[in-house]
Amino acid sequence: MQNAQIPILGFAAASGTGKTTLLTRLIPVLKHKGLHIGLIKHSHHDFEIDKPGKDSFRLREAGASPVMLVSKHRRAIITELTSEKEPQLKDQLKLFDQSELDLILVEGFRAEKFPKIELHRSSLDNPLLYPNDPDIVAIATDCTLDTPTYLTQLDINQPEMIAAYIQNHFMKNHD
Repeated sequence: MQNAQIPILGFAAASGTGKTTLLTRLIPVLKHKGLHIGLIKHSHHDFEIDKPGKDSFRLREAGASPVMLVSKHRRAIITELTSEKEPQLKDQLKLFDQSELDLILVEGFRAEKFPKIELHRSSLDNPLLYPNDPDIVAIATDCTLDTPTYLTQLDINQPEMIAAYIQNHFMKNHD
């Protein structure tokens, strides 16, 4: 993936499959293994990360962009985007500080070309993505699927298994 200086791995699935839920369980397991994890999440919705009435909101509303809000605990940079088209992952990676990370996990950007784990839950009856996406390297599922041998099947309910797969296939140079 262009502009990725470290390994990058996406999680692809229909809305409601549990991408965020799995990531909130997986990230602590990877951190426990000593990895520094960054995350980029694509949203199809408009969102606000600061609140109306706050100084940073008022300054942005007045026309400043980007606005950096910083404390001793965290930093946020809020930039108004003017393009009508969806953002591209490669452009976001240019802006993402990768210098202290071992791995970037990505939720969304499903149509872009980079390695992804597909999530599948049998109860949702969604069509599988891998037949139309050659960048899917594994499927995390809650059932046994009849898939090609090149696709690794993982248990979607076992974040430790998924973390081991990631470490074995994407973190070859990490201790």
